[in-house]
Amino acid sequence: MLPSALPLHSPILETRTLLWHDEAACAAWATALAGRPGLRDAFVELHGPLGAGKTTFVRHLLRALGVGGRIKSPTYAVVETYALPGLAISHFDFYRFDDPREWEDAGFREVFAAPGLKLAEWPEKAAAVLPQADLHLDIEPQDDGSRRVTARACTARGAVLLA
Repeated sequence: MLPSALPLHSPILETRTLLWHDEAACAAWATALAGRPGLRDAFVELHGPLGAGKTTFVRHLLRALGVGGRIKSPTYAVVETYALPGLAISHFDFYRFDDPREWEDAGFREVFAAPGLKLAEWPEKAAAVLPQADLHLDIEPQDDGSRRVTARACTARGAVLLA
C-alpha cells in the first residue's frame, strides 16, 4: 500500500452502546472511567449536537478526577486547562474553530504531544489536525430525555478504557 493510501485513523477496535437514563447515570459512567489508569494520557473525543451533554459529561469526569472549583466550558477560550498532582488535563471545544493555522498558533501540537488527558468537544471541526483519539463518544439525546451513547475504542488504550 502506498503511503498516500494509508487510512488517516485506525479502525475501531471495540464498541459499546450505553443508555444514560439521567444525569446520575452520566456521572456514574464518568466516575467509572475516571478510575481507569489509562485515562491519564488518553485523548477522548466527544461528539453530539448542541445540548447533548458533552460538557456535562466532562464536568462529571473532571470532578471524579478531583478537579475542584468552577469547571468552565471552553467554548470561547477553545481550551481550559486543569492541573492535578501528576495529571495535566486539557478540555477543548472546537465549535468556533475555523482555521487550521489556529492549531499551530495556539500551540495545540505541543499540548497534544505532552502527557496528560485531552478531552475535545466538536473534534470534527479540527479533524485535519487532531491526532487519533483513543476513545470516541457519540452522545445522542433521546425523546425521553435520556442519552444514547456509542463509545468506540480507536486504540489499544481506548479498548482498555472500555473493558
